[in-house]
Formats: sequence, structure tokens, C-alpha cells
Amino acid sequence: MSTIHLDHFFTPKSVALVGASSKPASVGDMVARNLLDDGFTGEIFLVNRHRTPVRGQQTYGDVSELPKPPDLAVVCVPAAGVPEVIDALGRMGTKAAVVLSAGFSEGGNEAGRRLQEAMLQAARPHRLRILGPNCIGMMAPQCHLNATFTHMAALQGSLAFVAQSGAILSAVVDWANPRNIGFSCMVSMGGMADVDFGDLLDYLAMDRKTSAILLYVEGITQARKFMSAARAASRTKPVVVIKGGRFAAGAKAASSHTGALAGSATIYHAAFQRAGMLQVDSLTELFDAVEILGRTTHLSGPRLAIMTNGGGIGVLATDELIARGGTLTDLSAETLAKLDAILPPMWSKGNPIDILGDAHPTTYTKVLDILLSAPEVDAISVHNCPVAVSSSAAAAQAVLATPQLDRRLVLTNWVGETTAKEARDILSTHGLPSYETPDQAMRAFMYLVQYQESRHTLMETPPSVPETFTPDVDQARTIIRQALDDGRDWLNEVEAKALLRCYCIPTVATLIAKSPEEAGALAAKGPGPYALKILSPDIIHKSDVGGVALNLQSPEAITEAARAMLQRLQGSHPTARLRGFTVEPMVLMAGGIELILGMTTDAVFGPVLLFGQGGIAVEVLSDTSFALPPLNMHLARQLMNRTRVSRLLAGFRDQPPCDRDAIALTLTKLSQLVSDLAEVAECDINPLLASPQGVMALDARFKIGLSQVAKPEDRLAIRPYPKELEQPITLPNGETMLLRPILPEDEPAIQRSFAALSQRSRFLRFFSPLRELPHTLAARLTQIDYDREMALVVAEPHKPPGEAEILGGARIMGEPNMERAEYAITVREDQSGKGLGTLLMHKIIDYARVRGFKTIYGEVLSENTAMAQVCRKLGFRLSRSADDPSIIHVELDLDKPPAASSN
Repeated sequence: MSTIHLDHFFTPKSVALVGASSKPASVGDMVARNLLDDGFTGEIFLVNRHRTPVRGQQTYGDVSELPKPPDLAVVCVPAAGVPEVIDALGRMGTKAAVVLSAGFSEGGNEAGRRLQEAMLQAARPHRLRILGPNCIGMMAPQCHLNATFTHMAALQGSLAFVAQSGAILSAVVDWANPRNIGFSCMVSMGGMADVDFGDLLDYLAMDRKTSAILLYVEGITQARKFMSAARAASRTKPVVVIKGGRFAAGAKAASSHTGALAGSATIYHAAFQRAGMLQVDSLTELFDAVEILGRTTHLSGPRLAIMTNGGGIGVLATDELIARGGTLTDLSAETLAKLDAILPPMWSKGNPIDILGDAHPTTYTKVLDILLSAPEVDAISVHNCPVAVSSSAAAAQAVLATPQLDRRLVLTNWVGETTAKEARDILSTHGLPSYETPDQAMRAFMYLVQYQESRHTLMETPPSVPETFTPDVDQARTIIRQALDDGRDWLNEVEAKALLRCYCIPTVATLIAKSPEEAGALAAKGPGPYALKILSPDIIHKSDVGGVALNLQSPEAITEAARAMLQRLQGSHPTARLRGFTVEPMVLMAGGIELILGMTTDAVFGPVLLFGQGGIAVEVLSDTSFALPPLNMHLARQLMNRTRVSRLLAGFRDQPPCDRDAIALTLTKLSQLVSDLAEVAECDINPLLASPQGVMALDARFKIGLSQVAKPEDRLAIRPYPKELEQPITLPNGETMLLRPILPEDEPAIQRSFAALSQRSRFLRFFSPLRELPHTLAARLTQIDYDREMALVVAEPHKPPGEAEILGGARIMGEPNMERAEYAITVREDQSGKGLGTLLMHKIIDYARVRGFKTIYGEVLSENTAMAQVCRKLGFRLSRSADDPSIIHVELDLDKPPAASSN
């Protein structure tokens, strides 16, 4: 249900505590204290089955006795009584409940699981949302709501903190209050029986009181919903996440190299990266992030100036900045001259700016003022070491006295404790990020830099695919089906390479020999050298058991090597089914580098792709990176760039660079294979030989199994491009065009289409006289989440995205609850009068019905009479906006029979 009724948690006008208690220090007593003492301005109802007054307040014996349905209920009765309470609340009309009680499925027992299901069944008919169970509650400081049993309330602010651990939430409150850091909300998730991370990310992304979202995650549910919500939220504000439980107590046995290299921590990290979230690894780092994000989320650029009264501190700060990939700005000649005029002769003459230990407090103000005006400076980090000749507190006051301090981001580090703490408190109280050590300050600064970079990445237009490919999906499925019919869960090497060829991935020609003599005879048909490998369904990693022989120069050498291999394996693996050998020519590519491409299936996120340095030592090298499919060329290059071997691929010394486009394209092909074939559970292409001439798959293995999903796309955490929606259409003038979903690569075509619109058409579509389409908006229009929204465009056929002209398009943007969707439509002016707008409206309405939306709606300017007329013909209800009479609100109920289509 996503965001349905979540507002009742955060802006309730009345709250009921069911399970209020007069027993001191009990949960029911502590929650009652917090509700009553924190200044909540709405009504508070206390329910106590004995009707005993609690903290001097009247109580009700049962939910049914309440004078009105509460907007929010907080439930802390024993677990066995919770379903009955939820049912009673739902019947009254309550739409949200925080269940603090434990004893549900978190115990791992069947009785608790049944109790949790009974609670959910009681809530469903009333669409009552449940937070918890087994949580410590939630706070909404903006309305002075503290529905927790924590020891203190959070201050008001703009940070949202959502945690699966109540202890973590309590610790963050305790840390933040003395630093004057406030929150828009604090939520303890507990067992996430109903409301989960995806729901809250959707809500908080649209919450104007929230400037940044902080998450403590141990595990997630509904990966696709989580990824959709996280990607949407990260486009609008920073999302910082700390993952608890990064290391499993025991490693799961894995058959492929990819499976062995993948783990919970690496896959969660890949998911967070894909969503544009910033991951931190400890509470200390989370606190550092809170310190800076609680003050600002704005950063004009990555160039940092470091100002210090101690050279050593400046060196440490610089080291940490550079180690984290930061940029120490080069000061201009003009800035250096200004600093030279006010600083003593012995100052550092560069960045870091060492103003010397005896610097007077006014020096801080003067230097800071110069740096704030310097165009080459995006942010300033001010550091202070305690000295006998100058007061740390006075230096802090001087920083605050600097005129127009908000011209740039300024963060501070006053080192020490005895004399520095007072200064840090002064700075923090006045809203400047303040840190105890230089490394903390640099780490916090880099969080903001990484946030800016991740936002840029989310909006970056991917390059066009260097070549188009059409996979032979039917042949690929035939290969897999035949192996499954044989009762096998692994493809043999020949089948694996045939599967790769179905997706246009270059492979070395491989022949099968049933005996050593036949292997030698096959080799006699062509020049060497050759590679010989054992063929057995029971031996997956052939090199590990001596099942590979390379650089064999003659048929006789192959026959002899095959005999020795057979004898050796019959002794070491007596139960293995030895089916023969594979013979293939050795591939010699000048400057070749061995890579591994792979895929494994995660229990939470489904298929995950791998890229890294390959060969027989792949686990030892451990130079790999993971990503969630689907991939485009831009995402494939990002995946490559996160490895050390990527630097080798770029070329070194006299070694020319490898064909990185070919590697990235192979990753996109593998991504397509994984998206199409739900029977593929694990795979390795190892090695994939990469060189300046291209790539070649030398070996591959695929683990297969019966599909567990209705459609292949259903197992992916991110819905792939829905190719099934592509269809040729004939326009009324006889032209044949392609109707298809929009792609990120379409941005250049969208920009051209926008440029072709008249000023009037732009105003009718965007309700604003846009002179140009900003890249950020164009990226948002083309980089869509196919699971929640859709944009169908009419494009020229037989041309790649970006090159193909787009004549028009219609889109729907689903609300997170997937019940209502807003539509929009644009048709190029030179295509008007051809019936294209009506056709697109029919197509997008049909799609919305198939996806299960109940209503689509939109806004039309009253002067856009043509669009209003189309809506009337299609059965929309039209009404004037109460807020703006120039806007017509249009709405169509999709459960009614569709209007007749003209196409």
C-alpha cells in the first residue's frame, strides 16, 4: 500500500495509547509520560483495561469506549491481544497504529508468525497501517509527538531517521540533542510486518519538512519497492544508510566463482549504489553525516580550502581529504596576494593555509572573509589547535563574526577536549558543523561531495550503444530446456558458449571429443596451439582439479595430455561422470587481460552482476564489483571503474588500452541474458579475454533451474526495459512508426523535440514558458522507473535511441500506492492534426488498465481546448480547479469500459 495513510503517523490530531499503565517504568508508563510531557497539541486518549488513572489522566477500559476514532494508536498490550485491538481500532476508523509489543514472527516460531498474520488480517479490511511490531515507537517533533519509550525527545529539525534498531535510534537522539541537531521524524521499524523502508522512503521523499533521510538497515523486504522508493528519494534529497549485519556468521556454499565472491554486504552495497544512496559503515560515520546534513545539504562544488593554526593538523586533514578522493583547491594568485597582505611572512603560502599558532582571533575573520569571496573555493574547513597565546573560544567567536558566513559551506574542527569543547559547543549552537578530529571533518565533507556526485550520476545521460544486437531468445531457451530435460543443473561448456552466442557474445570455437584419440584427431584438422579441458557435469572448476591443459602444439601432445588427464581424474574423482574432452584453439590476443563477468541470485535482490579481474586466482585477487541489472553502457562503465583492473584496461607504459566499449557492451548483453532467462541461477564467464581488438569468452559456466517466477522480469529488483510493449503503428497518413517505452538514451531526441515546440506549446505542456529544457528535467523525463511509471513514445523505426526522432509521447506517473497515476502528453507541432494525440492517449490508458491503476488524472490549461476535447471524448470528468480557475482537473475511472479507439 506504500504511502496510504502514512500521514496519520506524522501529523495526527489525536492519539490513543492502548496499554497505558500506572506501573512505574513500564512501557505503558513510559510511553504515556512521553506523550503527555512532550507538548503534543492534539487529543490524547489513554486505554487501561482496569480504568486506572495514568499520570493523573482519565483512562478508558476498552478501545470501544473512546469518544472518537483516534488518528493514531500506540499499542503496547501483550502480543496475544494485539489482533483484537487492531480489529477494534479498524472498525472505529483509525488508520494508523504503532505496535510496540513483541512476540510475533521476530521470534522465528510458528505461533508468533500466525499471530502476526492475524494482526495483519485484522488491519487489511480497514486499510489500517501498522508500524512494527516489536519497536520502540516513533517521534514527529514538528507536532511534538513522542510515541516512544526512549529516555528523551528529539529536537525539531529537518533530518528524518529511520532505524530497524530501537537502541540505535535512542543512541542517536542522545548524541544529537547536545549538538542542537533536530529531526523531522524518528521511526523505529521493528519487525516491518506492514510499513517498511520502501513505504517510508516514498513518504519522506515528498515531505517538505525533511531535507535528508538517514537509515539504519539490517534487512529489507520487497526489494523492487525498496529500490524504486530509494531511487526516487535520492533524486530529491540525500539518503544516508548504515547496514547492520554486514558479515554472515557462516558462508553459504557457492558453486560458481561469482557466488563465492558475492555476500550480503557486497550486494546491499551494490543496491545502495544503484539507488544513489550514501553508505557509511559505523555509528561514528553516521554521526559525522548527521552533523553536516543536519546543517546543510548544499555544496557548490568539491574544491576545498583548509585553514589552520597548526601545520600538522592541516597535513592530517589534507591526507584524509586526498585519501578519500577529495580536491584540495589551488588558490589563485589574487587570493594568495590578499592573504599575503594580512598574514605574517612565515605563513604557508598555499593551501592548506597555515595562519600560525599565535594567530589573533581577528585573523580568522579576515582570512575566512577572503576565502569566502574566492571563486576557486567551494567550501572551507577551519581547524584550530589549543595554544597558550590565543583563546580557542575567541577564535570560534571570530569565525561566527565573519560577514555573510553562508556564502560557502564552512565546517570546523577544534582539536582537543579541555579547552576545545567550549568552542565546539559555540560553533555547533550557531549552526556550523563541528568535529573533534580533522579526519572526521574531511569524511563529513566528502559525504556531501559524494551526494552531489551520486545525484549527478543518477541524472547522467548514458551514451548510445556502440552496436545493436538482437538476441536469439528462443534458441537460448531451447538450450536450457534440453539440459533441464536431461536432469542437469549445469550446462556443459559447449552449451554455455552456445548460450553466449545467442546473445552475440564472442566465444572461441569449441569441439567435443569422447576419447583421447578423438581429441587428437580433432586437433589434426587445424593449426595449434590448443587448449584441452575435461568435460564432466560433476567438475565445475576444471583448473582446480587439473582438468585443463594449455598450449598443446600437436595432435600427439593433445592425445597424450588427454590420457594423462583421464587417468589422473579417474583416480582423484572416481565418482565423477567423465563425458570426454573439449578441444579449442588457443586465443592469442596481444595485450590481452583476463576478466571475469558473472551473475548470482541473491535471496533479497534477485540477480546480481559481477565484473572483475579473472583467471584461476579470481577469489585470491578479490578485485570485483557488483551491480544490479539491468545495465546500460553508462552503468556498465561505472561497474568497471570500481575495480583495480580497470586501470590496467586503460593502458599503461607501452600497453595500449583495451576496448572498454566492447567490455561494457558485453556486460549489457549479459544483463539482457539474465533479464530474459529466469532459469539462469548463476553464471561465470571466466576468463573473458579483453584486448585492444575486442573481447573473447574463453570459458563459461551456467547453473540452471526451473523458473520460480511467472515472468523473467519478476525476479529483478529493478524492472527492466519492457520490450514487449514495442509495436509498429500506422499513422492516419500511412506512415509506419514505432511505439515503444522511452529510454535514457532518448534524451538528445527529447531535447530536439522540445526545441521544435513553439512557445505556446511549451506553455500548454509545462505550464511555464520554458526557453530550454534543463538537463535535470530531461534526465527525469527519460530515466524512468518502469515499475511505477511509463512513457510511451512514437519514434522513427530502424534507428537507435537518441538518433531516432520522437514525434510525440504520453506518460503516466503512478503514485506509490499504485492506485492513481498522473498522465501527461506531448505531440510535436508538425505532427498535430494526424490523430497522434488521441492514439497516444488510448495507448497509455490501456497500459494503465493492464498495470492495475484505478484512476488516471491530469491538469489541463483552460486555453488548451484541443486536449480538453480529447479528454471529454475519452470519458474523463472535467472540473475547474478550486485554487486556480485557469486549470481544468481531468480524471478517468479505469474500471469503466474503455472508450472506442480510432486505432
